[in-house]
Amino acid sequence: MELAIGQTHALQITDIAFGGEGVGRLGEFVVFVPFVAIGDTVETRLIDVKKRFARGSLVRVLEPAPTRATPQCKYYGECGGCQYQHLDYAEQLRIKHKQVCDLFERIGGFGSGLIAPVVPCPSPYGYRNRIMIRSQWDKFKQGLNIGFVRADSRLVVDIDECKIAEPALSDQIRQVRANPPPKGGLKVVLRIQPEGWEVPRDSFFQNNFFLLPHLVETVRSRLLDCGTRHLVDVYCGVGFFSLELADSVESYTGVELDALAIKAARRNATTRGRTNGSFVAGTAEEKLPELLRHTTPEASTVILDPPRKGCQPEILELLRTVRPRQIIYVSCQPATMARDLNLLTAGGLFELTRVVPHDMFPQTAHVECVADIRLAATPPPEEPCTTP
Repeated sequence: MELAIGQTHALQITDIAFGGEGVGRLGEFVVFVPFVAIGDTVETRLIDVKKRFARGSLVRVLEPAPTRATPQCKYYGECGGCQYQHLDYAEQLRIKHKQVCDLFERIGGFGSGLIAPVVPCPSPYGYRNRIMIRSQWDKFKQGLNIGFVRADSRLVVDIDECKIAEPALSDQIRQVRANPPPKGGLKVVLRIQPEGWEVPRDSFFQNNFFLLPHLVETVRSRLLDCGTRHLVDVYCGVGFFSLELADSVESYTGVELDALAIKAARRNATTRGRTNGSFVAGTAEEKLPELLRHTTPEASTVILDPPRKGCQPEILELLRTVRPRQIIYVSCQPATMARDLNLLTAGGLFELTRVVPHDMFPQTAHVECVADIRLAATPPPEEPCTTP
């Protein structure tokens, strides 16, 4: 079969790939289609054809799968913010668990038995406490579009609400529309401040208040299970994990490049009366060696909560050299997490004991994971990590 852009085909969907696209086959040729469900039979129009795969747009659903749901958002399918509103919530959790298992096996060589079920969000809609909307000049209507980037282009969808955001943020969207930016190309960050926390405007804080207590308890339970006394919180932001876990350890230290976040972390520590630790401004690569020299590695846990791109190889090599008793890795990008854990556990130095996914981002293809890595009972002779 020779495939070409513009052709339409009936396609049976057999899987959902990480990122949210459905997977079907035309003979041996793989075709990716968004907004479909496993078990759907759909009509798709090919929009991109490569040597080994193609991408198609959804024309119509010929035979729907029983796991389909009605999206709550009137912009769904246009707006690029959500990928799973057409699936019932139980199916979203099942898909995310399978995707995490597949990524960890393919990238890290870890068995699926290490992956716990996904912790569900108590509020699958109306949960986001921070969004970023954009303004873009629309030459056809001679006015601004204010909203999110489309699913199929870099154009902006004009919106007046967001169903996955907390309702107060939809009120803020309408306020922005009533007082629009002066021109296109501007970004507007809308945020609900976490109660009792100081968070500078551009500093990071978890965007789902509803599931955040469950995330903390997962990290706390893994920390207590290991029984360490000292905590080093890398990429600590405004000190969230350090301060939430300070009562479970003798001492804590947080490291963060964002100087404003560090100042806020110190004030947050004062507000909470957490006097058994401190915060240090600087890069992890610069500060971590000194901090780990001042703790007892066999009595220490290191928390890694890096950006989506993962950890620098220098950080992973340093951890392999210093050998803390435990590393708790928190990430919203399972692929880079699996890559980094593969490096940490190379040669049997560390062991991955558990990965607990949390659905911090319902209706989207994203998932937050907590991984517990322990120093092997009989580690191999000390040697630096060899990174590819």
